[in-house]
Order: sequence, then C-alpha cells, then structure tokens
Amino acid sequence: MRVVTTARGRTIRERAVQSLERLPPFSPILNRLLATVAKGEVSFAELSELIEKDTVVAGNVLRLVNSPLYSFRGTVNSVRHAVAILGLSRLRNFALSLSISRMWTRTGTPQGWSAANFNLHSVAVGVLADLLAEQTQVPYPEGGFVAGLLHDVGKLLIATSLPEEYEAIHRLLSAPERSARDCEREVIGITHAELSGLALARWNLPIPIQLAATFHHNPDGADLGRRHLAHIINAADALANSIGNSVHSHPEASPQSDPAAALGLSDRLPAILEKFEIEFQNMKSFF
Repeated sequence: MRVVTTARGRTIRERAVQSLERLPPFSPILNRLLATVAKGEVSFAELSELIEKDTVVAGNVLRLVNSPLYSFRGTVNSVRHAVAILGLSRLRNFALSLSISRMWTRTGTPQGWSAANFNLHSVAVGVLADLLAEQTQVPYPEGGFVAGLLHDVGKLLIATSLPEEYEAIHRLLSAPERSARDCEREVIGITHAELSGLALARWNLPIPIQLAATFHHNPDGADLGRRHLAHIINAADALANSIGNSVHSHPEASPQSDPAAALGLSDRLPAILEKFEIEFQNMKSFF
C-alpha cells in the first residue's frame, strides 16, 4: 500500500484523521438529540421541548405532520400533537436528519460534490436501515436510523479537508473494477468508512453504531461474522444506491444482486421498498 507523505513529514492519513478536529460545531438541539440516542430513550415531553426550541425544525415538523402522508383531519399546529401522531422514534429521526443536514451545508466542499445528493443518500440509508431492522433479528436495531444517517460522514470529511486527494480518489475510480475503499487507501491510507467510525466515536455514539459505520462495506468484520447492525447498513446502503439515491454517479457496487438476501428478507423486500418510498418521498422535500 502506498501512503502519501506531506512536505512536513505528516502522512495524508494523519491529516485525514485530524480533520475530525475541524468538524463544525453541533447546535444545542443536535447535541441533545444525539445524547438521547446514546442513552437509548427519550420521553414525549423531552422530545417535544427539544424540537420547540428550534424554530426551523419545529416548523418543518408541523409541515411534515400536515402533509398528505398522514391525512390527519384538521390542521396540527402543536409540536406536542405532532409527536403524538408521528411517534417518538420517527420524530427524533426526522429532527436529527434536519439538524445534521443543516450542519453539513455550512462546510466548504470541492467542485463536483453535491450536498443535496449526500443528504438524500444519508436519509435514504437511514430510513431503509430502520425498516430493515424492524424485519430481522439484529442486536441494537434501534440504532439503525442513526447509523444509516451517519455512515458516510467519512466521505464528507475527505471532501472538505482533503479536496485534492478527494479529486485524486475520484480520478482513480474511473478505472474499471476499482473500489472506493481501494482508491481511498491508495491515496490517503484510510477509508471513508473507517473515518466515519472515528467520527461517531468522537461523538460518543453507542459502540454498535460506531462499528456499523466502520464496517458497512465489510459487515462480517464487525462481530466475527455474526449478524450485526453493520449488515443492516450494508444492505440499506446497497439498496439506496440501487434505486438511484447515491452520493456519486459511480456508487460502489454491491457484491450481490439482492442486498436483502443476506438478511433473509428477499420475500419482504417489495413491501419494505413500498413503505420506504412513501416515507422517503415525504421527507425528500426537506433536503
């Protein structure tokens, strides 16, 4: 493996890892929302209070709950009423998505990077992971959405902190049968998945979520081949790419034609995708 070294003697890999120091600061609501993920639960009153303190998120929550998806008779004009209709889990996922996408849009990225594609892919993987986790036995299924939402933050770190290396990686990707991981290792000595795992560790998210991000391209490595949340993220990522929700125009191919097969969900996949399409289309307009 070739590792590039800078004039100051630091490897590109070290610069990539140090890019974690330059992540934009979290908003107060995002800090507290992530804290509720780490502790595993959130109360009705706590979530309502958090959302009410962010006028942008609160406004979008009310817009979502009054959309045709929920067909609620009358207008919902209270966040607490919206929480009761949407449920704690779905509302927290939506608020996290909005808060994180707003943070990402404040980062400078190189030409060719699409913030819209990145946000939509992240949300799509989160929604799919949540739906897949409902249908199969996997440790820590409640972490599916957050792991899916944040699985590719390493790509954003490379694009924002190492723009020249980012462009070099994508030049290499034009060659046939080159994986993104191979190209990333050749240019910077670390993969975007590994960087994602380091970022989630820095944010003190639960270890299963950290591992799911780190191993989302090789899920058997997360727990010695045993079924893991990483398998859910791997399948959700492949499914999102297969239906056109990709970060780049040349997403990394799935090693199998049916990403849900390894989870034993092939027969339930049409119903899962139908549910995904309804939920995702209603969220899509916010990103």
